[in-house]
Amino acid sequence: MAAVSLRLGDLVWGKLGRYPPWPGKIVNPPKDLKKPRGKKCFFVKFFGTEDHAWIKVEQLKPYHAHKEEMIKINKGKRFQQAVDAVEEFLRRAKGKDQTSSHNSADDKNRRNSSEERSRPNSGDEKRKLSLSEGKVKKNMGEGKKRVSSGSSERGSKSPLKRAQEQSPRKRGRPPKDEKDLTIPESSTVKGVMAGPMAAFKWQPTVSEPVKDADPHFHHFLLSQTEKPAVCYQAITKKLKICEEETGSTSIQAADSTAVNGSITPTDKKIGFLGLGLMGSGIVSNLLKMGHTVTVWNRTAEKCDLFIQEGARLGRTPAEVVSTCDITFACVSDPKAAKDLVLGPSGVLQGIRPGKCYVDMSTVDADTVTELAQVIVSRGGRFLEAPVSGNQQLSNDGMLVILAAGDRGLYEDCSSCFQAMGKTSFFLVSAWKEEEPEGSEPVLSGAGEVGNAAKMMLIVNMVQGSFMATIAEGLTLAQVTGQSQQTLLDILNQGQLASIFLDQKCQNILQGNFKPDFYLKYIQKDLRLAIALGDAVNHPTPMAAAANEVYKRAKALDQSDNDMSAVYRAYIH
Repeated sequence: MAAVSLRLGDLVWGKLGRYPPWPGKIVNPPKDLKKPRGKKCFFVKFFGTEDHAWIKVEQLKPYHAHKEEMIKINKGKRFQQAVDAVEEFLRRAKGKDQTSSHNSADDKNRRNSSEERSRPNSGDEKRKLSLSEGKVKKNMGEGKKRVSSGSSERGSKSPLKRAQEQSPRKRGRPPKDEKDLTIPESSTVKGVMAGPMAAFKWQPTVSEPVKDADPHFHHFLLSQTEKPAVCYQAITKKLKICEEETGSTSIQAADSTAVNGSITPTDKKIGFLGLGLMGSGIVSNLLKMGHTVTVWNRTAEKCDLFIQEGARLGRTPAEVVSTCDITFACVSDPKAAKDLVLGPSGVLQGIRPGKCYVDMSTVDADTVTELAQVIVSRGGRFLEAPVSGNQQLSNDGMLVILAAGDRGLYEDCSSCFQAMGKTSFFLVSAWKEEEPEGSEPVLSGAGEVGNAAKMMLIVNMVQGSFMATIAEGLTLAQVTGQSQQTLLDILNQGQLASIFLDQKCQNILQGNFKPDFYLKYIQKDLRLAIALGDAVNHPTPMAAAANEVYKRAKALDQSDNDMSAVYRAYIH
């Protein structure tokens, strides 16, 4: 897109990455979100979504001048809803301008008429008029005091209560379409009402948390000045990893397309093997976003629900791979992953040149390297992409995806990763810059298979160890006569506060251990993480201690419960 002259409040078409141009409005960013360095850009709030991003000026076009052109190249349903939102916004703005103009004209006519009838002709009449004006000013002063008092009274109420009083819809969640089409007024509607929109705020609905004006503005521009041990590039919903001109990596608020259903699904045929806690949510989101999906599961009955949602049924893993362009798999452990590929009617039998296989299982680096080798030996393409999250995050399409292997395949999976996760990372081993010229690097190969497996095990090692510590703290509170609920309340007000902490503590307090992340799988990940440390002679004492507690919980028949059931290892 060519550079154009734009200003705050303008309606525009914004182009972000590979996504189609989308209608939006230039607004002021929140104070804590710094402008990226480098080329000139504007902060754009997109219509029909909750998305916002810094967009380079050359990626922006005026809305009206290019409306017909943009509509011709994008026919998606969500795109049309966004355009309708712009038009509705313009109609409302026009209606307000006309009403304001009409009222101003009426007021002027009434004033003129009144002046003709009551124009003072003598000094006495002038004195009367002066006295009358004095009374009006006095009354206005009293009125201001009353308004000020009222404002003070309102200020003492909670933000949520004020929002409820101001909203005509006091109960329930607003309809989806109504929420999608809610767009703040343009600065051009009110003219110079509040300066250059310095105090601009999005109006929350009753159904949304009222902590700040817009919870989506809680993305901060973070700078990373030192080169990390593992670098990454990402395909994201709400965060965009981008290279600055300075060479450092930054994270900034970007497009959340999959959340709003506005992604363009790939035209490639997708296969999916394994419909467990994670796989079920992933497949559901792939289907919702318009992907063509063929499914297979060891227990065939689990496929029925997805067939009803529009998926196709594959009789064997080999059949799924042979009929699909990209096949994903998500199974429980290294043995299951190997059996799926190497077993009878397995993936390997369906692989031929050009076929793509993406393993999303959490396994060790040796296992995933072996699978990559046999896939590539048959002419296939391989990507490892284990996921961080739980059943709820899988259902919500908010997983974190860690990938390594074939970079081109990673790019081909873009729309799929957008559908199933909020962020995806392509993990690249860092080359040791201190090595003399001509020497071999300590870590080799961009996108080297095994990077994602190692990182995933480290992430789950931290999570599993933290869960064991939470359980230990709650049981210690109980045996020393302290309130477990009070402990949770204190933790929730401190630096450890998180959704994970609160949910897992609530599980324990309520005795509800319905699996969201199987205990047996977190123990498996701890075991593999400890082995990873052993392989490089790195101590993992915390993980080792936590692993023993999980093993105790498994001995108490807690394997198929949620990981929070590790609590029971401390009370038996």
